[in-house]
Amino acid sequence: MINKFFSEGRWQEAIAQYQKLLECQSGDAEIYWNLSYCYRQLNWLDEYFSTLQQGIKLYPTDGRLHFSLIIDLRQNGRIQEAILSSDNAAKLLPDDYTFKIIKYLTVPSIYENHGEINFYRQRYTQGLRDLIEQTSIETTEEQHSALAGIGRLTNFYLSYQAQNDIDLQRQYGKLVHEIMAANYPQWIVPLSMPKLQPNNKIRIGYVSHYLHSYSGTLWLTGWLRYCDRSSFEIYCYYIGNEPDPITQQFQEYSDVFHHIPDNLSAACEQIIADKLHILVFPEIGMNPQTMQMGGLRLAPVQCVAWGHPVTTGLPTIDYFLSSELMEPENAQEHYLEKLIRLPNIGVSYPKPYIPPVIKTHSDFGLPDDAVIYLCCQAPFKYLPQYDFIFAEITHRVPQAKFVFLRGGLLQPRLKRAFATIGLNSEDYCVFISIPERLDYLMINLLSDVYLDTFTWSGGNTTLEAIACNLPIVTCPGEFMRGRHSDSFLKMLGVTDTIAENETEYIEIAVKLGLDQAWRGTIAERMSQNHDRLFDDKACVEGLEAFYKKVCTKH
Repeated sequence: MINKFFSEGRWQEAIAQYQKLLECQSGDAEIYWNLSYCYRQLNWLDEYFSTLQQGIKLYPTDGRLHFSLIIDLRQNGRIQEAILSSDNAAKLLPDDYTFKIIKYLTVPSIYENHGEINFYRQRYTQGLRDLIEQTSIETTEEQHSALAGIGRLTNFYLSYQAQNDIDLQRQYGKLVHEIMAANYPQWIVPLSMPKLQPNNKIRIGYVSHYLHSYSGTLWLTGWLRYCDRSSFEIYCYYIGNEPDPITQQFQEYSDVFHHIPDNLSAACEQIIADKLHILVFPEIGMNPQTMQMGGLRLAPVQCVAWGHPVTTGLPTIDYFLSSELMEPENAQEHYLEKLIRLPNIGVSYPKPYIPPVIKTHSDFGLPDDAVIYLCCQAPFKYLPQYDFIFAEITHRVPQAKFVFLRGGLLQPRLKRAFATIGLNSEDYCVFISIPERLDYLMINLLSDVYLDTFTWSGGNTTLEAIACNLPIVTCPGEFMRGRHSDSFLKMLGVTDTIAENETEYIEIAVKLGLDQAWRGTIAERMSQNHDRLFDDKACVEGLEAFYKKVCTKH
Protein backbone atom coordinates (compact mmCIF):
# COMPACT_ATOMS: atom_id res chain seq x y z
CA MET A 1 0.00 0.00 0.00
CA ILE A 2 2.81 2.43 0.91
CA ASN A 3 4.52 1.79 -2.41
CA LYS A 4 1.25 2.49 -4.18
CA PHE A 5 0.92 5.87 -2.41
CA PHE A 6 4.58 6.60 -3.18
CA SER A 7 4.39 5.68 -6.87
CA GLU A 8 1.16 7.68 -7.30
CA GLY A 9 2.72 10.75 -5.68
CA ARG A 10 0.30 10.70 -2.71
CA TRP A 11 3.06 12.02 -0.48
CA GLN A 12 1.19 12.77 2.75
CA GLU A 13 -0.49 9.35 2.80
CA ALA A 14 2.85 7.67 2.11
CA ILE A 15 4.48 9.71 4.93
CA ALA A 16 1.84 8.54 7.44
CA GLN A 17 2.48 4.89 6.48
CA TYR A 18 6.29 5.22 6.59
CA GLN A 19 6.09 6.84 10.03
CA LYS A 20 3.92 3.96 11.30
CA LEU A 21 6.49 1.49 10.01
CA LEU A 22 9.32 3.34 11.74
CA GLU A 23 7.40 3.33 15.05
CA CYS A 24 7.18 -0.48 14.98
CA GLN A 25 10.72 -1.15 13.72
CA SER A 26 13.82 0.82 12.81
CA GLY A 27 13.20 0.30 9.08
CA ASP A 28 15.90 -0.02 6.45
CA ALA A 29 17.81 2.69 4.54
CA GLU A 30 15.26 2.51 1.72
CA ILE A 31 12.43 3.61 4.04
CA TYR A 32 14.41 6.64 5.21
CA TRP A 33 15.22 7.48 1.61
CA ASN A 34 11.59 7.18 0.47
CA LEU A 35 10.28 9.14 3.47
CA SER A 36 12.80 11.92 2.87
CA TYR A 37 11.78 11.97 -0.80
CA CYS A 38 8.12 12.50 0.16
CA TYR A 39 9.10 15.45 2.39
CA ARG A 40 11.21 16.87 -0.45
CA GLN A 41 8.27 16.72 -2.85
CA LEU A 42 6.12 18.67 -0.35
CA ASN A 43 9.00 21.13 0.26
CA TRP A 44 8.94 20.31 4.00
CA LEU A 45 12.65 20.96 4.27
CA ASP A 46 13.17 20.61 8.03
CA GLU A 47 11.55 17.17 8.04
CA TYR A 48 13.44 16.27 4.87
CA PHE A 49 16.87 17.08 6.34
CA SER A 50 16.19 15.51 9.74
CA THR A 51 14.95 12.26 8.10
CA LEU A 52 18.16 12.02 6.05
CA GLN A 53 20.24 12.68 9.17
CA GLN A 54 18.35 9.97 11.14
CA GLY A 55 18.87 7.55 8.25
CA ILE A 56 22.61 8.32 8.16
CA LYS A 57 22.95 7.68 11.92
CA LEU A 58 21.50 4.20 11.43
CA TYR A 59 23.00 3.49 8.00
CA PRO A 60 26.27 5.47 7.95
CA THR A 61 27.52 3.95 4.69
CA ASP A 62 24.42 4.62 2.57
CA GLY A 63 25.85 6.97 -0.07
CA ARG A 64 22.46 8.02 -1.40
CA LEU A 65 21.40 9.52 1.94
CA HIS A 66 24.69 11.41 2.30
CA PHE A 67 24.62 12.70 -1.28
CA SER A 68 21.05 14.07 -1.06
CA LEU A 69 21.75 15.69 2.30
CA ILE A 70 24.91 17.52 1.13
CA ILE A 71 23.60 18.65 -2.26
CA ASP A 72 20.32 19.97 -0.88
CA LEU A 73 21.90 21.69 2.13
CA ARG A 74 24.06 23.63 -0.32
CA GLN A 75 21.12 24.27 -2.62
CA ASN A 76 19.28 25.82 0.32
CA GLY A 77 22.12 28.12 1.32
CA ARG A 78 23.22 26.02 4.30
CA ILE A 79 26.84 25.80 3.17
CA GLN A 80 28.56 25.22 6.54
CA GLU A 81 26.29 22.26 7.26
CA ALA A 82 26.89 20.95 3.74
CA ILE A 83 30.67 21.10 4.24
CA LEU A 84 30.50 19.37 7.65
CA SER A 85 28.26 16.68 6.14
CA SER A 86 30.66 16.19 3.21
CA ASP A 87 33.64 15.76 5.59
CA ASN A 88 31.59 13.21 7.51
CA ALA A 89 30.62 11.33 4.33
CA ALA A 90 34.24 11.28 3.10
CA LYS A 91 35.35 9.72 6.43
CA LEU A 92 32.56 7.12 6.44
CA LEU A 93 32.94 6.25 2.73
CA PRO A 94 36.70 6.71 2.08
CA ASP A 95 36.64 4.69 -1.16
CA ASP A 96 33.73 6.58 -2.73
CA TYR A 97 35.25 9.19 -5.05
CA THR A 98 31.97 11.14 -5.13
CA PHE A 99 32.56 12.31 -1.58
CA LYS A 100 36.19 13.18 -2.27
CA ILE A 101 34.98 15.57 -4.99
CA ILE A 102 32.27 17.03 -2.77
CA LYS A 103 34.62 17.41 0.20
CA TYR A 104 37.19 19.38 -1.79
CA LEU A 105 35.15 21.23 -4.41
CA THR A 106 31.95 22.36 -2.66
CA VAL A 107 31.29 26.08 -3.07
CA PRO A 108 28.09 27.88 -2.01
CA SER A 109 25.16 28.31 -4.36
CA ILE A 110 24.67 31.74 -2.79
CA TYR A 111 27.03 34.06 -0.88
CA GLU A 112 26.26 36.05 2.25
CA ASN A 113 28.82 38.77 1.51
CA HIS A 114 31.54 39.66 -0.98
CA GLY A 115 34.35 38.40 1.27
CA GLU A 116 32.89 34.90 1.17
CA ILE A 117 33.50 34.71 -2.58
CA ASN A 118 37.28 35.08 -2.14
CA PHE A 119 37.30 32.73 0.84
CA TYR A 120 35.51 29.93 -1.05
CA ARG A 121 37.54 30.48 -4.21
CA GLN A 122 40.76 29.96 -2.25
CA ARG A 123 39.22 26.92 -0.58
CA TYR A 124 38.26 25.49 -3.99
CA THR A 125 41.69 26.22 -5.47
CA GLN A 126 43.44 24.37 -2.63
CA GLY A 127 40.78 21.64 -2.64
CA LEU A 128 41.30 20.99 -6.35
CA ARG A 129 45.06 20.57 -5.76
CA ASP A 130 44.35 18.13 -2.91
CA LEU A 131 41.79 16.22 -4.95
CA ILE A 132 44.19 15.82 -7.90
CA GLU A 133 46.98 14.76 -5.57
CA GLN A 134 44.78 12.18 -3.85
CA THR A 135 43.24 10.76 -7.01
CA SER A 136 44.50 7.30 -7.82
CA ILE A 137 43.22 5.45 -10.89
CA GLU A 138 45.61 2.50 -10.84
CA THR A 139 43.18 -0.30 -10.00
CA THR A 140 39.92 -1.17 -11.73
CA GLU A 141 38.01 -0.35 -8.53
CA GLU A 142 39.59 3.11 -8.33
CA GLN A 143 38.87 3.75 -12.01
CA HIS A 144 35.21 2.79 -11.62
CA SER A 145 34.78 4.83 -8.43
CA ALA A 146 36.32 7.94 -10.03
CA LEU A 147 34.12 7.46 -13.11
CA ALA A 148 31.00 7.20 -10.94
CA GLY A 149 32.07 10.27 -8.95
CA ILE A 150 32.46 12.58 -11.94
CA GLY A 151 29.22 11.13 -13.28
CA ARG A 152 27.22 12.44 -10.33
CA LEU A 153 27.99 16.15 -10.28
CA THR A 154 29.79 18.99 -12.07
CA ASN A 155 31.58 22.07 -10.73
CA PHE A 156 28.67 24.21 -11.97
CA TYR A 157 28.64 26.82 -9.18
CA LEU A 158 32.31 27.82 -9.51
CA SER A 159 31.70 30.11 -12.47
CA TYR A 160 29.13 32.22 -10.59
CA GLN A 161 31.99 33.86 -8.67
CA ALA A 162 32.51 36.25 -11.62
CA GLN A 163 36.22 35.52 -12.15
CA ASN A 164 38.33 34.09 -14.96
CA ASP A 165 38.05 30.33 -14.46
CA ILE A 166 40.42 29.15 -17.20
CA ASP A 167 43.19 27.84 -14.90
CA LEU A 168 40.86 26.05 -12.47
CA GLN A 169 38.80 24.64 -15.35
CA ARG A 170 41.98 23.44 -17.12
CA GLN A 171 43.03 21.50 -14.01
CA TYR A 172 39.56 20.02 -13.49
CA GLY A 173 39.15 19.25 -17.21
CA LYS A 174 42.49 17.42 -17.28
CA LEU A 175 41.39 15.35 -14.26
CA VAL A 176 38.08 14.43 -15.93
CA HIS A 177 39.91 13.53 -19.15
CA GLU A 178 42.38 11.28 -17.27
CA ILE A 179 39.55 9.47 -15.46
CA MET A 180 37.69 8.95 -18.76
CA ALA A 181 40.90 7.78 -20.47
CA ALA A 182 41.53 5.22 -17.71
CA ASN A 183 38.01 3.81 -18.12
CA TYR A 184 37.67 4.09 -21.90
CA PRO A 185 41.18 3.98 -23.41
CA GLN A 186 39.65 3.01 -26.78
CA TRP A 187 37.85 6.37 -27.01
CA ILE A 188 40.63 8.87 -26.50
CA VAL A 189 42.68 8.30 -29.65
CA PRO A 190 42.50 11.08 -32.27
CA LEU A 191 40.14 10.24 -35.14
CA SER A 192 40.83 11.06 -38.76
CA MET A 193 38.32 13.17 -40.67
CA PRO A 194 36.08 10.97 -42.88
CA LYS A 195 36.74 11.61 -46.58
CA LEU A 196 34.22 13.87 -48.31
CA GLN A 197 33.31 12.73 -51.81
CA PRO A 198 31.91 15.44 -54.16
CA ASN A 199 28.23 14.73 -53.36
CA ASN A 200 28.68 13.80 -49.70
CA LYS A 201 27.21 15.85 -46.90
CA ILE A 202 29.09 16.89 -43.78
CA ARG A 203 27.79 14.89 -40.81
CA ILE A 204 27.22 17.11 -37.75
CA GLY A 205 26.21 15.58 -34.42
CA TYR A 206 24.60 17.38 -31.47
CA VAL A 207 24.61 15.58 -28.13
CA SER A 208 22.78 16.79 -25.03
CA HIS A 209 20.95 15.70 -21.90
CA TYR A 210 18.57 18.61 -22.56
CA LEU A 211 16.94 18.09 -25.97
CA HIS A 212 13.67 19.20 -24.40
CA SER A 213 12.25 22.53 -23.25
CA TYR A 214 15.30 23.82 -21.38
CA SER A 215 17.00 27.20 -21.27
CA GLY A 216 20.45 25.83 -22.11
CA THR A 217 19.39 24.27 -25.43
CA LEU A 218 16.17 25.93 -26.64
CA TRP A 219 18.17 28.19 -28.98
CA LEU A 220 19.63 25.13 -30.74
CA THR A 221 16.34 24.47 -32.57
CA GLY A 222 17.15 27.53 -34.75
CA TRP A 223 20.53 26.16 -35.88
CA LEU A 224 18.76 22.98 -36.96
CA ARG A 225 15.70 24.61 -38.47
CA TYR A 226 17.72 26.83 -40.83
CA CYS A 227 20.39 24.24 -41.64
CA ASP A 228 21.48 23.98 -45.29
CA ARG A 229 20.26 20.44 -46.00
CA SER A 230 22.14 20.24 -49.29
CA SER A 231 25.49 20.41 -47.44
CA PHE A 232 24.84 18.95 -44.01
CA GLU A 233 23.32 15.88 -42.41
CA ILE A 234 22.17 16.37 -38.80
CA TYR A 235 22.50 13.70 -36.10
CA CYS A 236 20.99 14.35 -32.67
CA TYR A 237 21.73 12.30 -29.56
CA TYR A 238 19.33 12.84 -26.68
CA ILE A 239 20.91 11.36 -23.56
CA GLY A 240 18.30 12.73 -21.10
CA ASN A 241 14.80 11.40 -20.57
CA GLU A 242 12.19 14.15 -20.30
CA PRO A 243 10.77 14.20 -23.82
CA ASP A 244 8.25 16.95 -24.63
CA PRO A 245 7.06 18.93 -27.70
CA ILE A 246 10.52 20.55 -28.04
CA THR A 247 12.05 17.04 -28.25
CA GLN A 248 9.70 16.42 -31.18
CA GLN A 249 11.08 19.54 -32.88
CA PHE A 250 14.63 18.25 -32.46
CA GLN A 251 13.47 14.97 -33.95
CA GLU A 252 11.83 16.68 -36.94
CA TYR A 253 14.90 18.82 -37.63
CA SER A 254 17.32 15.84 -37.48
CA ASP A 255 18.16 13.45 -40.29
CA VAL A 256 18.97 10.87 -37.62
CA PHE A 257 17.70 11.11 -34.03
CA HIS A 258 18.88 8.76 -31.28
CA HIS A 259 17.28 8.70 -27.84
CA ILE A 260 19.77 6.91 -25.56
CA PRO A 261 18.95 7.88 -21.96
CA ASP A 262 21.34 7.20 -19.07
CA ASN A 263 23.67 4.88 -20.95
CA LEU A 264 27.06 6.49 -21.47
CA SER A 265 28.70 3.57 -23.31
CA ALA A 266 25.78 3.05 -25.68
CA ALA A 267 25.64 6.76 -26.56
CA CYS A 268 29.40 6.87 -27.22
CA GLU A 269 29.28 3.70 -29.34
CA GLN A 270 26.47 5.15 -31.45
CA ILE A 271 28.33 8.43 -32.04
CA ILE A 272 31.51 6.58 -33.06
CA ALA A 273 29.50 4.29 -35.37
CA ASP A 274 27.92 7.29 -37.13
CA LYS A 275 31.40 8.51 -38.23
CA LEU A 276 30.66 12.19 -37.73
CA HIS A 277 32.84 14.94 -39.12
CA ILE A 278 32.02 17.28 -36.23
CA LEU A 279 30.43 16.70 -32.82
CA VAL A 280 28.86 19.65 -30.98
CA PHE A 281 27.91 19.83 -27.30
CA PRO A 282 25.35 22.65 -26.83
CA GLU A 283 26.52 22.85 -23.21
CA ILE A 284 29.18 21.28 -21.05
CA GLY A 285 29.17 21.91 -17.31
CA MET A 286 25.55 21.50 -16.31
CA ASN A 287 25.11 17.77 -16.81
CA PRO A 288 27.69 15.24 -15.55
CA GLN A 289 27.25 12.68 -18.37
CA THR A 290 27.83 15.37 -20.99
CA MET A 291 31.02 16.42 -19.20
CA GLN A 292 32.18 12.78 -19.19
CA MET A 293 31.50 12.41 -22.93
CA GLY A 294 33.25 15.71 -23.59
CA GLY A 295 36.37 14.21 -21.97
CA LEU A 296 36.53 11.54 -24.70
CA ARG A 297 37.34 11.77 -28.42
CA LEU A 298 34.17 10.71 -30.24
CA ALA A 299 34.64 12.72 -33.45
CA PRO A 300 37.65 14.25 -35.29
CA VAL A 301 36.51 17.77 -34.34
CA GLN A 302 34.61 18.53 -31.11
CA CYS A 303 32.96 21.85 -30.27
CA VAL A 304 31.01 23.29 -27.36
CA ALA A 305 28.45 26.09 -27.61
CA TRP A 306 27.41 28.61 -24.98
CA GLY A 307 24.50 26.76 -23.32
CA HIS A 308 26.78 26.97 -20.27
CA PRO A 309 28.94 29.97 -21.16
CA VAL A 310 32.27 29.02 -19.55
CA THR A 311 35.35 27.24 -20.90
CA THR A 312 35.13 23.47 -20.37
CA GLY A 313 38.83 23.10 -19.57
CA LEU A 314 38.74 19.75 -21.41
CA PRO A 315 41.75 19.00 -23.65
CA THR A 316 39.38 17.09 -25.98
CA ILE A 317 37.19 20.07 -26.94
CA ASP A 318 38.67 21.98 -29.88
CA TYR A 319 36.41 25.00 -30.41
CA PHE A 320 34.09 27.20 -28.34
CA LEU A 321 31.20 28.51 -30.49
CA SER A 322 30.33 31.96 -29.18
CA SER A 323 28.98 35.31 -30.37
CA GLU A 324 30.76 38.31 -31.87
CA LEU A 325 28.39 40.67 -30.02
CA MET A 326 28.94 39.04 -26.63
CA GLU A 327 32.68 38.58 -26.45
CA PRO A 328 35.04 41.30 -25.20
CA GLU A 329 38.26 41.95 -27.16
CA ASN A 330 40.51 39.85 -24.91
CA ALA A 331 38.03 36.95 -24.79
CA GLN A 332 40.42 34.22 -25.97
CA GLU A 333 42.15 34.60 -22.57
CA HIS A 334 39.00 33.13 -20.98
CA TYR A 335 38.94 29.91 -23.02
CA LEU A 336 41.09 26.81 -23.35
CA GLU A 337 39.26 26.00 -26.60
CA LYS A 338 39.85 28.07 -29.76
CA LEU A 339 37.19 30.78 -29.66
CA ILE A 340 34.88 31.13 -32.68
CA ARG A 341 32.86 34.35 -32.74
CA LEU A 342 29.73 33.59 -34.77
CA PRO A 343 27.77 36.51 -36.27
CA ASN A 344 25.39 38.54 -34.06
CA ILE A 345 24.33 36.69 -30.88
CA GLY A 346 25.61 33.40 -32.30
CA VAL A 347 22.25 31.61 -32.03
CA SER A 348 18.98 31.69 -33.93
CA TYR A 349 16.43 32.02 -31.16
CA PRO A 350 12.81 31.21 -32.12
CA LYS A 351 10.44 34.08 -31.35
CA PRO A 352 8.31 32.92 -28.40
CA TYR A 353 4.54 32.93 -28.60
CA ILE A 354 3.25 35.65 -26.26
CA PRO A 355 -0.39 35.33 -25.16
CA PRO A 356 -2.76 38.30 -24.66
CA VAL A 357 -2.83 39.77 -21.14
CA ILE A 358 -5.57 37.94 -19.24
CA LYS A 359 -4.46 38.60 -15.65
CA THR A 360 -4.03 41.66 -13.45
CA HIS A 361 -1.75 42.79 -10.64
CA SER A 362 -4.22 41.53 -8.06
CA ASP A 363 -3.97 37.95 -9.43
CA PHE A 364 -0.39 38.00 -8.11
CA GLY A 365 -1.17 39.93 -4.92
CA LEU A 366 0.41 43.14 -6.24
CA PRO A 367 -1.02 46.67 -5.72
CA ASP A 368 -2.43 48.35 -8.84
CA ASP A 369 -0.27 51.45 -8.44
CA ALA A 370 3.01 49.54 -7.96
CA VAL A 371 5.96 50.04 -10.30
CA ILE A 372 6.94 46.43 -10.88
CA TYR A 373 10.60 45.56 -11.31
CA LEU A 374 10.93 41.96 -12.47
CA CYS A 375 13.88 40.06 -10.92
CA CYS A 376 13.56 36.62 -12.46
CA GLN A 377 17.06 35.14 -12.39
CA ALA A 378 18.12 32.09 -10.39
CA PRO A 379 19.31 33.11 -6.91
CA PHE A 380 22.95 32.14 -7.58
CA LYS A 381 23.20 34.89 -10.22
CA TYR A 382 22.68 37.60 -7.59
CA LEU A 383 26.00 38.52 -5.98
CA PRO A 384 25.90 40.30 -2.59
CA GLN A 385 27.95 43.34 -3.68
CA TYR A 386 24.98 44.48 -5.81
CA ASP A 387 22.20 44.13 -3.21
CA PHE A 388 22.38 47.86 -2.40
CA ILE A 389 21.02 48.67 -5.87
CA PHE A 390 17.49 47.52 -4.97
CA ALA A 391 17.44 49.74 -1.88
CA GLU A 392 18.82 52.72 -3.86
CA ILE A 393 16.07 52.39 -6.48
CA THR A 394 13.40 52.23 -3.76
CA HIS A 395 14.78 55.38 -2.18
CA ARG A 396 13.75 57.23 -5.36
CA VAL A 397 10.78 55.13 -6.53
CA PRO A 398 8.61 54.68 -3.40
CA GLN A 399 6.02 52.64 -5.36
CA ALA A 400 8.67 50.08 -6.36
CA LYS A 401 7.93 46.39 -5.96
CA PHE A 402 10.74 43.96 -6.78
CA VAL A 403 9.18 40.69 -7.87
CA PHE A 404 11.60 37.78 -7.35
CA LEU A 405 10.47 34.55 -8.97
CA ARG A 406 13.12 32.23 -7.49
CA GLY A 407 14.88 34.41 -4.98
CA GLY A 408 13.65 33.22 -1.56
CA LEU A 409 17.23 32.55 -0.44
CA LEU A 410 18.09 36.23 -0.96
CA GLN A 411 15.69 37.46 1.73
CA PRO A 412 18.19 37.79 4.64
CA ARG A 413 20.66 39.66 2.41
CA LEU A 414 18.03 42.04 1.05
CA LYS A 415 16.80 42.70 4.57
CA ARG A 416 20.30 43.91 5.49
CA ALA A 417 20.67 46.02 2.33
CA PHE A 418 17.36 47.83 2.89
CA ALA A 419 17.98 48.25 6.64
CA THR A 420 21.23 50.09 5.83
CA ILE A 421 19.15 52.99 4.49
CA GLY A 422 16.41 52.64 7.10
CA LEU A 423 13.88 50.72 5.00
CA ASN A 424 12.10 47.42 5.49
CA SER A 425 12.75 45.07 2.55
CA GLU A 426 9.41 43.32 3.15
CA ASP A 427 7.59 46.48 2.03
CA TYR A 428 9.27 46.32 -1.38
CA CYS A 429 10.43 42.77 -2.15
CA VAL A 430 7.88 40.16 -3.20
CA PHE A 431 8.79 36.48 -3.55
CA ILE A 432 6.50 34.34 -5.65
CA SER A 433 6.92 30.98 -7.34
CA ILE A 434 5.41 30.61 -10.79
CA PRO A 435 4.91 26.97 -11.77
CA GLU A 436 3.01 27.61 -15.04
CA ARG A 437 4.54 29.09 -18.18
CA LEU A 438 1.41 31.16 -18.82
CA ASP A 439 1.77 32.86 -15.41
CA TYR A 440 5.45 33.44 -16.06
CA LEU A 441 4.64 35.29 -19.30
CA MET A 442 1.81 37.18 -17.55
CA ILE A 443 4.27 38.48 -14.94
CA ASN A 444 6.52 39.67 -17.78
CA LEU A 445 3.58 41.39 -19.47
CA LEU A 446 2.41 43.04 -16.24
CA SER A 447 5.89 44.23 -15.14
CA ASP A 448 7.22 47.72 -15.89
CA VAL A 449 10.97 47.09 -15.86
CA TYR A 450 13.23 44.03 -16.09
CA LEU A 451 16.30 44.26 -13.86
CA ASP A 452 19.14 42.18 -15.27
CA THR A 453 21.78 40.62 -13.02
CA PHE A 454 25.37 41.86 -12.96
CA THR A 455 28.29 39.55 -13.94
CA TRP A 456 25.95 36.82 -15.28
CA SER A 457 23.06 38.22 -17.24
CA GLY A 458 19.79 36.69 -18.36
CA GLY A 459 19.73 34.59 -21.53
CA ASN A 460 16.38 32.95 -22.21
CA THR A 461 14.72 35.16 -19.60
CA THR A 462 15.91 38.33 -21.36
CA LEU A 463 14.86 37.08 -24.79
CA GLU A 464 11.37 36.30 -23.45
CA ALA A 465 11.16 39.70 -21.75
CA ILE A 466 12.08 41.31 -25.09
CA ALA A 467 9.30 39.32 -26.78
CA CYS A 468 6.96 40.85 -24.13
CA ASN A 469 8.38 44.35 -24.90
CA LEU A 470 9.51 44.73 -21.30
CA PRO A 471 12.23 47.42 -20.96
CA ILE A 472 15.51 45.88 -19.74
CA VAL A 473 18.17 47.49 -17.56
CA THR A 474 21.54 45.78 -17.99
CA CYS A 475 25.21 46.49 -17.38
CA PRO A 476 27.68 44.35 -19.39
CA GLY A 477 30.28 42.45 -17.36
CA GLU A 478 33.86 41.41 -17.94
CA PHE A 479 33.05 37.96 -19.34
CA MET A 480 30.70 36.78 -22.07
CA ARG A 481 28.36 35.33 -19.44
CA GLY A 482 27.67 38.86 -18.21
CA ARG A 483 27.00 40.28 -21.69
CA HIS A 484 24.02 38.32 -23.06
CA SER A 485 21.37 41.02 -22.50
CA ASP A 486 23.76 43.71 -23.71
CA SER A 487 24.19 41.87 -27.03
CA PHE A 488 20.43 41.26 -27.44
CA LEU A 489 19.65 44.96 -26.97
CA LYS A 490 22.43 45.97 -29.39
CA MET A 491 21.06 43.63 -32.02
CA LEU A 492 17.58 44.98 -31.35
CA GLY A 493 18.92 48.53 -31.79
CA VAL A 494 17.49 49.67 -28.43
CA THR A 495 20.57 50.57 -26.39
CA ASP A 496 19.26 53.43 -24.19
CA THR A 497 18.87 51.12 -21.18
CA ILE A 498 22.40 49.67 -21.26
CA ALA A 499 24.37 51.09 -18.33
CA GLU A 500 28.14 51.51 -18.11
CA ASN A 501 28.34 51.17 -14.33
CA GLU A 502 26.25 50.67 -11.19
CA THR A 503 25.40 54.36 -10.78
CA GLU A 504 24.08 54.60 -14.32
CA TYR A 505 22.18 51.33 -13.87
CA ILE A 506 20.33 52.86 -10.90
CA GLU A 507 19.65 56.09 -12.87
CA ILE A 508 18.12 54.16 -15.79
CA ALA A 509 16.05 51.90 -13.51
CA VAL A 510 14.70 54.94 -11.63
CA LYS A 511 13.91 56.87 -14.82
CA LEU A 512 12.07 53.88 -16.32
CA GLY A 513 10.11 53.50 -13.10
CA LEU A 514 9.05 57.15 -12.88
CA ASP A 515 8.76 58.21 -16.51
CA GLN A 516 5.88 56.24 -17.99
CA ALA A 517 6.12 57.99 -21.37
CA TRP A 518 9.78 57.08 -21.82
CA ARG A 519 9.03 53.54 -20.74
CA GLY A 520 6.32 53.35 -23.39
CA THR A 521 8.69 54.66 -26.08
CA ILE A 522 11.30 52.02 -25.24
CA ALA A 523 8.67 49.25 -25.30
CA GLU A 524 7.36 50.49 -28.66
CA ARG A 525 10.84 50.52 -30.23
CA MET A 526 11.50 47.02 -28.91
CA SER A 527 8.29 45.79 -30.43
CA GLN A 528 9.12 47.26 -33.86
CA ASN A 529 12.54 45.60 -34.02
CA HIS A 530 11.84 42.00 -32.99
CA ASP A 531 12.71 40.75 -36.46
CA ARG A 532 16.30 41.94 -36.07
CA LEU A 533 16.82 39.64 -33.09
CA PHE A 534 14.66 36.52 -33.37
CA ASP A 535 15.12 33.70 -35.91
CA ASP A 536 18.43 35.16 -37.11
CA LYS A 537 19.78 33.31 -40.14
CA ALA A 538 23.11 35.15 -40.44
CA CYS A 539 24.56 33.27 -37.45
CA VAL A 540 23.58 29.92 -39.03
CA GLU A 541 25.37 30.89 -42.26
CA GLY A 542 28.43 31.84 -40.18
CA LEU A 543 28.25 28.55 -38.29
CA GLU A 544 28.02 26.50 -41.49
CA ALA A 545 30.90 28.41 -43.10
CA PHE A 546 32.96 27.50 -40.02
CA TYR A 547 31.94 23.82 -40.29
CA LYS A 548 33.01 23.69 -43.96
CA LYS A 549 36.31 25.42 -43.25
CA VAL A 550 37.14 23.05 -40.38
CA CYS A 551 36.36 19.96 -42.46
CA THR A 552 38.62 21.19 -45.27
CA LYS A 553 41.39 22.10 -42.80
CA HIS A 554 41.37 18.68 -41.13
